[in-house]
Amino acid sequence: MSIKGVDINADCGESFGRWTLGNDEALFDYLSSANLACGFHAGDPLTMKKSVKLAKAKGVAIGAHPGFPDLAGFGRRIMMASPDEVYSDVLYQIAALKGFLAVEGIPLHHVKPHGALHHKAVADKETSLAIAHAVKDAGDDVPLVALGAEGGRLQIEAANEVGVKLVLEAFPERAYIASGKLAPRTMEGSSIHDPLEAAERALQMVVDGKIPAIDGGEVEIQAETLCIHGDNPHAVTIAKAIQAKLEQEDIRIQAF
Repeated sequence: MSIKGVDINADCGESFGRWTLGNDEALFDYLSSANLACGFHAGDPLTMKKSVKLAKAKGVAIGAHPGFPDLAGFGRRIMMASPDEVYSDVLYQIAALKGFLAVEGIPLHHVKPHGALHHKAVADKETSLAIAHAVKDAGDDVPLVALGAEGGRLQIEAANEVGVKLVLEAFPERAYIASGKLAPRTMEGSSIHDPLEAAERALQMVVDGKIPAIDGGEVEIQAETLCIHGDNPHAVTIAKAIQAKLEQEDIRIQAF
């Protein structure tokens, strides 16, 4: 098998105040990288501090997970933000996380847009460009994580134009539509909760480079990293199953 390694990431650090979401303590055992919320769609300074310390202790690479300023909607509602607003919000969030990383003496590993910000970037080149510029201006030459399918074309074009490194991502516990985009969460079957099914899909993505579309046909996939949503109630068992399935096929789990 020519595939030697792949990254497994998850969206984490999404608790806020006295409200807890996800089980990062258990989930981090099956990850090679984590995308930490930066206080806009989820997370807060104390959660960021604790999440950075936990990831460091477990040897998990840390990326920034900027989103729209939408705590009530968990960053999953599209906002009419201008490119300048998007740039400023993303840069602000990256800088916030880098402060906590600096205290622990570890580098920022990557940047990955969250939720509706990601979906807007997929559909709007100016938003993709604003995000790419923010990542570049934040420094350290960190890569931007983008959708590794036809649906991520605008993100990929923007990163290439700005001169930002790219890492292409696939979602084994989310369904795709034929256009190469993630299926809307309002669509039945858009989220996958069966760990064994998610593990099989992960293997298909990494080895075959394609996956069935929920509305018919197939979607070609480039998967340098596989994402698990930390708010999925089955996130830990899904991550464990994916890790086991890939390692069974002699595919090493490693940060990109």
